[in-house]
Amino acid sequence: MKGYAMLVWISMRSFIAIAFLLCICLSAHADWNQFRGSNGAGIAEGSVPTKWSGTEHLKWKVQLPGPGTSSPIIVGNKVFITCWSGYADSSKGDMSQLIRHLACIDKATGNVLWDRTVPAVMPEDPYEGMITEHGYASSTPTSDGKWVFVFFGKTGVLAFDMEGNQLWQTSVGTHSDDRHWGSASSPVLFGDLVIVNALTEGGAVVALNKATGKEVWKAGEGIQLAYSTPLITKQQDIVVSVREQLWGLSPDNGQFRWRAVHRLGSDVSANAILGDGTAYVFGGSPNAGSAAISQGTAVWQSKTSSYVPLPVLHEGRLYVINDQGFALCIDSKAGSDIYRERVLDRTGKPRRGGGGQPFYASPVLSNGRIFCPSRRNGTFVIAAKPVFELLAVNIFEGDESQFNASPAVDESRMYLRSDRFLYCVGE
Repeated sequence: MKGYAMLVWISMRSFIAIAFLLCICLSAHADWNQFRGSNGAGIAEGSVPTKWSGTEHLKWKVQLPGPGTSSPIIVGNKVFITCWSGYADSSKGDMSQLIRHLACIDKATGNVLWDRTVPAVMPEDPYEGMITEHGYASSTPTSDGKWVFVFFGKTGVLAFDMEGNQLWQTSVGTHSDDRHWGSASSPVLFGDLVIVNALTEGGAVVALNKATGKEVWKAGEGIQLAYSTPLITKQQDIVVSVREQLWGLSPDNGQFRWRAVHRLGSDVSANAILGDGTAYVFGGSPNAGSAAISQGTAVWQSKTSSYVPLPVLHEGRLYVINDQGFALCIDSKAGSDIYRERVLDRTGKPRRGGGGQPFYASPVLSNGRIFCPSRRNGTFVIAAKPVFELLAVNIFEGDESQFNASPAVDESRMYLRSDRFLYCVGE
């Protein structure tokens, strides 16, 4: 009996150890809880299918309450996404009817669990000019696993719990830039702070207490046309890309730790991406170029550019299909082009029409493959290697709306949004 008891005891200890290790493995998989995943890098764990269609590897699709350019985020067993309706979604209509949505969708089934609506603070920027490129739901939510935070521009920053109860709403300004291009920056979390680039709406980068929504600090200058989502460096600097500059702010009080000037000649400032102690700056205008910033100084500048889509950094190379339809591979150390290949003429299928640039979304990397959604011509999949290889072009037939949002990835599944649907593809 003693031997049997000892065997049971050892078996129980082994079971507990295995269960403990399993919990560690499961908890090690991070949620895709902000724009482009962990710190905006666009790099996913796991592996998703290379090819899909409306009948192959489609787990589910769900009709959304309205269009949007924001990306989905994944928190536990839920997917969160923002949309807009009531104005300029099907016809221009009455601006006073503009409504923002935060929808919560079951990750396994695609069922809509809840949809919370928020009336827009008036007046908004009219639906004309450049704002028609992205609309009124361009900011991706973020979450700490307990609460979900959204930025609705002039309507403010809002917090919801997992059941959809609104916790607070805080205005960070109701101004417009001189071109009336709307809002685009996404919020990020740092400790107990929600950090928002509200340079367009309020002339400042703003940090709010995530539990109460109260302002903790404001920083920056009245620089316009800055739509970048903040990033956090390993040294815990808050990095914000503005016109011809990169800022490093203290998370404690918002004071400047450093500024770097790159003078790419852009008329707007999009995001930077971080890697290996260097910030890579892209975007701003179709011909603005790109730059690498390290320790506050420019390491290199290049004429190679991507207006809206941001690259991913992988094994010392930057990959993107830019808004003009060129697949780019750039040496991250030298800034030189490894290849530059036009992709739209390689599909073998008629090109579908649509206004604006053919690529708007930023790519993601999964298992050595770069997934690049185009607006109307499918998701282009290229190999993450220094020789150009187009692996697949995946189209959901019957959906003629635009795909403007960057994908989200969770283990073996990818979530893509169009102006009509949210799709889940997986093995």
